[in-house]
Amino acid sequence: MRVGRVGLPVFMISDYRNVGYANHTVRPSAEVYSQVPFNSIDGLDVTWQHGFGDTSLTTQLAYGNVKSPLAGGMHAKGKQIAALNISAEHGPFTVRAGHATAKVTVDDSASLNTLVGGLRAAGAGYRFPQLLTLADEIQANEKRATFSSLGLAMDWNDIVVQTEYAKRKTKAYINDTSAWYVMGGYRIDKFMPYVSHAVLKIDSAVVNTVPAACPAGYPAACTPTMQQLGAGVRRLPNTGVGQGEQSTSSFGFRWDFASSVALKAQIDRVKPKNGSGLFVNAQPSFKGDVVVGAVALDFVF
Repeated sequence: MRVGRVGLPVFMISDYRNVGYANHTVRPSAEVYSQVPFNSIDGLDVTWQHGFGDTSLTTQLAYGNVKSPLAGGMHAKGKQIAALNISAEHGPFTVRAGHATAKVTVDDSASLNTLVGGLRAAGAGYRFPQLLTLADEIQANEKRATFSSLGLAMDWNDIVVQTEYAKRKTKAYINDTSAWYVMGGYRIDKFMPYVSHAVLKIDSAVVNTVPAACPAGYPAACTPTMQQLGAGVRRLPNTGVGQGEQSTSSFGFRWDFASSVALKAQIDRVKPKNGSGLFVNAQPSFKGDVVVGAVALDFVF
């Protein structure tokens, strides 16, 4: 048992995701790993291990709370976070399954608070009750969220394979999503080239119930107000941290040229869909694919 700040065990590489040397690639898949804004929690975890013949089974249970910074000065708060992770190792194979549930709050986003306040004011002022319901659906105030993942890794002879599939569901404006990646590499002495592909897609998002126009007899300002609010709701699925859809194809290599030291290089081709994908602070004219190159020198001591 550990008490304090502990890692949140929901991914294949949760135990060492921030230890670059322990990972085959330059970075974990953004498509999968961006879906949970919490890397750790303040609480406790309990780990139980047992052997069944040649198979080793590890079960980890964690519980706690956390406040995590997001881009743009915002924060995501997780309350009553409960996570379960079970892994089985047999020879060169590892299978890992994780599930987490939490109450999530995002209450310091100026744009989100303005949109929610505008929906409530318009719903009450123009007597559109569906806008009040929509405001409640969008607001992230201790809303229930769940995350489930399944991963498989193989390190057999010189062949390395790693893959994960994950699903996120929430009761707030945050998209319900599915994401996966697969990575394969082949060791040639101390050199390992690898390729990977990852996809993030939206399963469901907030349904826009803002009227396109106001009925006859309403004040002149009603229709422009509805159009402005409707545009704000339509932007939600594809803007903000962890929102949007995209895919990434990568090629790279790892060179363990010295003891406990690895040089990595990687080129990613990122294809955002219906917006800026997972990129933050994208300019209004942003569109098309993006090629990202990275070089890293990882070591342990």
